[in-house]
Amino acid sequence: MRAITERGSLWELAVLALVREEPMHPYLMQRLLRDRHKDAVLDLKRGSLYHAINRLVRAQLIEPVAVGREGRRPERTVYRLTEAGEPELVNWLRQRTATVQRGPSEFMGTLSFLVHLPPAEAAAQLEARAQRLQQQIDRTAASLAHSGSWLDRIHLIESEYALAMLKAELSWVREVLHDLHSDRFKWDLRKILKEVRAARRKESARKEKSV
Repeated sequence: MRAITERGSLWELAVLALVREEPMHPYLMQRLLRDRHKDAVLDLKRGSLYHAINRLVRAQLIEPVAVGREGRRPERTVYRLTEAGEPELVNWLRQRTATVQRGPSEFMGTLSFLVHLPPAEAAAQLEARAQRLQQQIDRTAASLAHSGSWLDRIHLIESEYALAMLKAELSWVREVLHDLHSDRFKWDLRKILKEVRAARRKESARKEKSV
């Protein structure tokens, strides 16, 4: 068996979970992911789905079992879980559920350069972000309430988590905005750049002396 990664990608996890239900072709996988609102966590592009399927086939975690055609539609390959696929799915889920992901988000990366905006401009853009976050919270909460009327909670758990994360981020953004508006949090880019450049020159001079 050819290993994929320690715990697979989200796409690979999704494919394993779907074919654990029953053998199915990629078109059905994509339709089920959309119907179950998994597009909140997966970018539903056909290319990503097929790449995941190919990796899982190479790793011998799923296998093609039939090629069929419905009417004039193109032929579709049906895949099923292999004997090794089910324990690998469970193993990946255990690791992903218990492990805290340390990868930085895009927003976190952006914040690391916020110093290059004046405090007033940073506040204006964070205000805009807060408005968009509130809109997302309202949409997600409405969708969750609607889906919750006919789906069990376990099928919506990722949307519930997404809503909690949006609320937590909005709370943090509002705290930062409060500090910016009250002048408790401010910075002077010119002063910072002057200090950084002076420190760099000092370090350069120290290195030259040590040569």
